[in-house]
Amino acid sequence: MKLRLDLKLSQKLIMTPQLQQAIKLLQLSRLELQQSLAQHLMDNPLLEEAPGETEESESNSAEEQAEDAAASATPESETSESGESTVEERDTPDEVSAAGWEEYFGSDRRTGGSEQQSSSEEFPSYEQTVAKAASLEDHLLWQLSLSGLSDREKAIGRLLIGNLDDDGYLRTPLTEIVEGTDITEAEAESVLRDIQTFDPTGVGARDLPECLMLQLGHLGKSPMGSLGARPGALKGSIVEAVVQHHLKDLEKKQYAKIAKALDVTVEEVFQATKVIEGLEPKPGRPFANTQNYVIVPDVFVVKNEGEWVVLLNDDGLPRMRISPYYKHMMVSGESGSAETKAYLDEKLRAAQWVIRSIEQRNKTIVKVVSSIVKFQEQFFEHGIQYLKPLVLKQVAEDIGMHESTISRVTANKYMYCPQGMLELKFFFNAGLQRADQPSDMLSSVTVREMIRKMVAEEDANHPLKDEEIAARLRERQVLIARRTVAKYRAEENIPPATQRKRFF
Repeated sequence: MKLRLDLKLSQKLIMTPQLQQAIKLLQLSRLELQQSLAQHLMDNPLLEEAPGETEESESNSAEEQAEDAAASATPESETSESGESTVEERDTPDEVSAAGWEEYFGSDRRTGGSEQQSSSEEFPSYEQTVAKAASLEDHLLWQLSLSGLSDREKAIGRLLIGNLDDDGYLRTPLTEIVEGTDITEAEAESVLRDIQTFDPTGVGARDLPECLMLQLGHLGKSPMGSLGARPGALKGSIVEAVVQHHLKDLEKKQYAKIAKALDVTVEEVFQATKVIEGLEPKPGRPFANTQNYVIVPDVFVVKNEGEWVVLLNDDGLPRMRISPYYKHMMVSGESGSAETKAYLDEKLRAAQWVIRSIEQRNKTIVKVVSSIVKFQEQFFEHGIQYLKPLVLKQVAEDIGMHESTISRVTANKYMYCPQGMLELKFFFNAGLQRADQPSDMLSSVTVREMIRKMVAEEDANHPLKDEEIAARLRERQVLIARRTVAKYRAEENIPPATQRKRFF
């Protein structure tokens, strides 16, 4: 075998750390970008947040007010002809005008007294003053502390309450809970029965039938008039039998089958169903976290002089710049030793790359959204009925970028437009062919909206089946199969016709 050396020239795409950072910034959501920029400001001393126009104007006005206050505090008679202050002026500082300083420091008197007035930043925000809603665990532990159980039983109760899920169910078997402890299964069962008497009714159940039976036991001790149940329906075998043995049939609304199995009339099954519908299948629902999170749009789409314009929303994002202090230090050659200079050079390159990456990210987002607006202009003008099918490839070819870049740009980003707050992914959807215009495609989102309206306007006693919905869509020149209707109906969380039917 002969050994030899050959020269070979080739090109390779290498993901440099800077390129990886740019891609990472591109796909971050607004909240993640805020956190990332805050971390860069902490890690890189050469990066600082540039003051906004309002802050600069406020500082300028404050300086002007200070000068005016100082001028008003110096009487003309106490100033010499040479412009220098007299000895009497310097020796009597108490003669400074209180009105001038009051104007300078503002009229914030919330601290009261003669104490130094503080800015509004020292006061807690509104979110910090709002009372936090009690969780299901806190609510049950509070009841446990007020119960007459022994210390050992309370310890067992805390263990059981800690194993409840958000719905209030004890999904974990008692054998697994007491395993590795000195607690017997009988003790745990006894304390669990006590917990099941707590509010909300039905908490601590291990399955749905047990949860409903606990609530039925509680309703048996209270008046039933508010539920509209006939006398004896609760204490009889109908409600209990349906809960224990026929919940699946009740879910499918097979009332005739239940009536035949229990040897009762369908009307009696209807009356029992009214009682069951008044029960809560998830006792922990009222204690669920219902906090609403505000979505801040990344871009605004507005119409200006007959044209749609894309505006980038940079509110809340820090405006980053190179620190003038370090810039002057490096230019003047006062950076110190070679190690310090090398450190500052490295941080300077990193800071410049972060700033360029943010600018490139903003330009890319505006470019992608502008392309979306061009494809979906009829949607912005007239609504969801005019939404067109769109794929990433069309936008990528329009602006000369790769599909993966478009996917990163549209991930977890939102647009505010006349049609509401929409995620950028909303505009990318498949299409269905029209019978009257084979070259024109109809958006799948539009078809879902048509199905939803059909179901909302249907007769509750005779709900539309998937075949009937498909037939009505074909009458509107939409070529769609029954299985596609079933798929879209399931995606819209619309139950099938058998479960939508009303008998009373």
